[in-house]
Amino acid sequence: MELIAPTDAIFLLTESREHPTHVGGLQLFERPDGSGPGFVRETHEALTKMRSFHPTFRKRPAQILGAISNLGWIYDDEIEIDIEYHVRRWVLPSPGRLRDLFELTSVLHSSPLDRHRPLWEAHLIEGLKDGRFAMYTKIHHALIDGVSMRHLSERMMSTDPQDVELRAFWNLPSLPQSPRRSRWRAFTEIVKASATLGPSASSVARAALRQQQLTLPFAAPRTMFNVRIGGARRYAAQSYSLERVKRIKQAAQVTLNDVVLAMCGGALRYYLAEQNALPDTPLVAMVPVSLREKGEVTGAGNKVINVLCTLATDIDDAAKRLATISESVSRNRDVFAELPRQHAVALSLLTAPWAVAALPGFVSSAPPPFNIVISNVPGSIEPMYWGGAKLHSAYPLSIPLDGLALNITVSNTRELDFGLVACRRSVPRLERLLEHLEISLTDLERAVGVVSPDPFQQRKFAIT
Repeated sequence: MELIAPTDAIFLLTESREHPTHVGGLQLFERPDGSGPGFVRETHEALTKMRSFHPTFRKRPAQILGAISNLGWIYDDEIEIDIEYHVRRWVLPSPGRLRDLFELTSVLHSSPLDRHRPLWEAHLIEGLKDGRFAMYTKIHHALIDGVSMRHLSERMMSTDPQDVELRAFWNLPSLPQSPRRSRWRAFTEIVKASATLGPSASSVARAALRQQQLTLPFAAPRTMFNVRIGGARRYAAQSYSLERVKRIKQAAQVTLNDVVLAMCGGALRYYLAEQNALPDTPLVAMVPVSLREKGEVTGAGNKVINVLCTLATDIDDAAKRLATISESVSRNRDVFAELPRQHAVALSLLTAPWAVAALPGFVSSAPPPFNIVISNVPGSIEPMYWGGAKLHSAYPLSIPLDGLALNITVSNTRELDFGLVACRRSVPRLERLLEHLEISLTDLERAVGVVSPDPFQQRKFAIT
């Protein structure tokens, strides 16, 4: 048996039927030229014959003394893994709309993974009226995080359209690992850093007084998103032109992530107003932000923290909203950048969604520390192919929690692929947010003087 690292055990300990803690991805592919109608069935059959499993995809939580769980991993070495259970094939009902695909994905993403089996599933989905097919994958967060999942998916694929070799994420070889700290040692260092947070917390407090616009937790308004949630999920996704966003970025002299946040702020303003639920004070987002300097090697350790920023939903003017968001992100980032890295990470963990959602009665009795999590995950900008099929889009799926009924995650590749996951009961008509994202993007273009030739033609997909 292998002990589970505390940072991984959190995702097992906090999971329930209403709060599944797996991450997911929905990839859309174009069939290879000349492939027949049985291409997806043949792909599924080939995948189920791949019965060599990387250790990560053989382990499941162990039962200690028949009662204690979530402390250790056990590996399915002695029994054959039921590959037909883990890898399944679906056919959408006619007429095969994207709405049908997202509805199936919503159902699949709602159910927890079986703790008596390795904690992953892959679902091949065909039947879209335009001939494309999809693969929905879900993996428990105790095994892997969203960024690592994205890298794993890209390792399955090739940049060569002539490469027809079919690869599966569960049997990819391990990458060479450079010497690094163990997960337990890294966790211990964070705990030690937490014990010496006094000076760092004082620095943040002083910065909050000096810089009036620094966003602090528990100053967010209560909204329809900050409620206890049920187990059913609703999923919606859409792609937007990266070039349109880059033109706004250049015209306004802000970052690409600032524009993404402004798109979300404008869309949430429209959506909440439509629901007669727009608060007078601005919504606050929790945003994973890199502390790396320009040109720093991306593999040089973990330098990502959770930063709060305003979404300026109280501002009607799109240009002013963008400027306010950009300043908020910059000021928060600068304050944390001045701290030792371990202190910055430890401080950001104090407002982690898992810690907030796990406290009994916290959601109903305390003001929300923030209103929504918005993540921007970078990916490959090159065209990618899987078994000869071209990757069209890669939509992420994250985890709603008590107090955070809506999650927005963006995959930043050749396009901006938005994936929205929400509590089905708490967030009605989720697809309206996709329309408001488009309107918000158009508002930003007009506000900074960038003219799009035909904005509504820039969208890859419409919900029809």
